[in-house]
Amino acid sequence: MSRACCIGMVWLLGVLGAIALPDTAQAVVIPLTEAKVVSTVDQTPQPIRYYAPGQTTTTVPLLVSLHSWSGDYHQDHSKYVEEAGTRGWAFVEPNFRGKNDHPEACGSPIARQDILDAIDWMIQNHRVNPKQVYVVGESGGGMMTLLMAGYHPERFAAASAWVPISDLAEWERFHFKNGQPDNYAKQTVQCCGGRPGASEAVDAEYKQRSALTVLHRVGALPLDINAGVTDGKTGSVPFQHSLRAFNVVAKAHGTNEIPEGEMDELWKDGCLAKPGPQDEAEDATYGRKIFLRRSSNAARVTIFDGGHEGLPKAACAWLAKQPAR
Repeated sequence: MSRACCIGMVWLLGVLGAIALPDTAQAVVIPLTEAKVVSTVDQTPQPIRYYAPGQTTTTVPLLVSLHSWSGDYHQDHSKYVEEAGTRGWAFVEPNFRGKNDHPEACGSPIARQDILDAIDWMIQNHRVNPKQVYVVGESGGGMMTLLMAGYHPERFAAASAWVPISDLAEWERFHFKNGQPDNYAKQTVQCCGGRPGASEAVDAEYKQRSALTVLHRVGALPLDINAGVTDGKTGSVPFQHSLRAFNVVAKAHGTNEIPEGEMDELWKDGCLAKPGPQDEAEDATYGRKIFLRRSSNAARVTIFDGGHEGLPKAACAWLAKQPAR
């Protein structure tokens, strides 16, 4: 079966809900429709939720919103739907094999292809500009955002990752405490077939599912990486995952990396002893104090006053500034 035929086979299951957007005159209702897109890998129907602006004579950007570690395509992404709707963008929320507790999920090749299949279906069936596809995600969705940026930079106009996991083996070790795995560690083992170091095959699974392995490939793709300064203390993903992801990109670009000493200062003190001007710049889209911001060509990283969270307005404001690829 050809790829075009596969992604064209779809069953619309109806409107799942609606998001009411504030407007000075009248609330705008953004409906989400459920569909199934046939996988181009294993030919199974994979669910998505989507929205496409009606009665448009031109193609529009597409926002691809990726669910978190324990979520699926039913996860509440209403704030991202609102941001897309107010900008006249289309929106899609793929399932990419659901919760990360089995090998087919958690950044696997088939999960990554599910995201590409969802994008292709939106392009084929709605007036989506293939050169203006933006991807965004938080936590496990941030991990997938980084993986898509590294494995498929040519498919996106920009990517925005929030509180992402970038090193799956290190994250499993972080959640294996006092000789006992917590649920995140157990689920990671279920996805990869064992703990890090169990075998060469297991280690290969961790490597291919970790963004640090592929972020050197992003090239000129605009990439936005963000984390709250308390994440790892009050949240499940230490902010160092974001900084080390940025460092891989910076090294590939031949620009300055963030020193481990500065990472240690942020972890210990919550701020830098000697912040640069860029680290103290105000950003109204965040509405938070910024403790660190660095750039490398079209990529940037921001550590802000917060924890394990995303800021949809800031993410989409940045994405909207990025040109079509």
